[in-house]
Amino acid sequence: MKVVKFGGSSLASGEQLKKVFQIVVSDPERKIVVVSAPGKRFSDDIKVTDLLIDCAEKVLAGEEIESEFATIIERYASIAKELEISLDIIDTISHDLKALLNGNKEKPDRFLDAIKASGEDNNAKLIAAYFQHRGVLAQYVSPKEAGLIVSDEPGNAQVLPESYDNLYKLRDREGIIVFPGFFGHNKNGDVLTFSRSGSDITGSILANGVKADLYENFTDVDAVYSVNPTIVQNPKEISELTYREMRELSYAGFSVFHDEALIPAFRAGIPVNVKNTNNPTAPGTRIVNERANTNGPVIGIASDKGFCSIYISKYLMNREIGFGRRLLQILEDFGLTYEHVPSGIDDVTVILRQNQMDKEIEAAITKRIITELHADKVIIEHNLVLIMVVGEGMRHNVGTTARAAKALANAGVNIEMINQGSSEVSMMFGVKEAQEKRAVQALYNEFFVAVPV
Repeated sequence: MKVVKFGGSSLASGEQLKKVFQIVVSDPERKIVVVSAPGKRFSDDIKVTDLLIDCAEKVLAGEEIESEFATIIERYASIAKELEISLDIIDTISHDLKALLNGNKEKPDRFLDAIKASGEDNNAKLIAAYFQHRGVLAQYVSPKEAGLIVSDEPGNAQVLPESYDNLYKLRDREGIIVFPGFFGHNKNGDVLTFSRSGSDITGSILANGVKADLYENFTDVDAVYSVNPTIVQNPKEISELTYREMRELSYAGFSVFHDEALIPAFRAGIPVNVKNTNNPTAPGTRIVNERANTNGPVIGIASDKGFCSIYISKYLMNREIGFGRRLLQILEDFGLTYEHVPSGIDDVTVILRQNQMDKEIEAAITKRIITELHADKVIIEHNLVLIMVVGEGMRHNVGTTARAAKALANAGVNIEMINQGSSEVSMMFGVKEAQEKRAVQALYNEFFVAVPV
């Protein structure tokens, strides 16, 4: 059995949905289809989820939404018309969305979750209707009916363990199951969404729950690339990588998956195959527990903006018991999360997302570090990019760090910091945002273009 998930770009129009239908029916093992809300049809288009968020926020603000409501319904109607199916399904979608918009608004975050989730939910109903129209035995199944139970955290729901036993029963259903992504229900029956890109999470949860042999994730690219194609032209495709490599790359800016999306599939040992809806015969990229290291030390390079660093220097810091704990306690007191803490004998640097701090918070943190920890020096650097060089093969290759550092030096890129992860499958470089593209290109040339001596 295969669980197959389609992203918003694959479901944005009737033309795309016809491709989806052919992909699903071409393989009898594709039994469970997880769907997103309709995405963009063209570059300047608006995703249905974004339209729904705008609509919900206007309702909460007491504004009129007649135009916004009509735009959302028309998106579904245009798909139905292209597919030449009965518009009765559009009446159902319109009725259901109207009921949600007129629902309880006493808890705005829950109201917003219910409206956001309707994008996927209504699209699943439409897609099931289309499959039936084509003479295929198919049914829409809601997360509530299937028993997908989640924690009571609006916008950041976590699947509860009992869900997996409930979902296993889906194996007994006949025909194709069309299942909406992005949300589940708490024990009281309230709709709660996963974090954004949550349809990937749903697909991974279902693959685990039904003990699938493979989780196929269809998107709009032939494969996962070794580097961001907007930075490097025609980068090499990755044919196979491990879950650990994918997690490291996703964290550092790869947009193929949310960095938590694959955890349920990973825990069940289920391989994932990333494929292209527009080119389904391409082999795509397989994500597995273990792979043969045949490609050299590095599998991919990723970069992410928006970081800052707090550098603290104090003579004999290494002899001072509790210094690190007290430093992190100061950050906790301001509600800040940190990403990395590279350190030396007499200095330590804390890397964090800079959108957590304003100038007032920075000044207050600096003052507390100096007065409470008696630091000799505190320097805050802004506008940093973290570049992750990732590969399971790095554990078995000597000199990878030296090669990377030399490539950056030859490109005139100043390394603000460097950190080798304890997992031994990644290393991190911090550089200024202005040097991001030059740094990424230099690293790509070193590990994917240049032939090592």
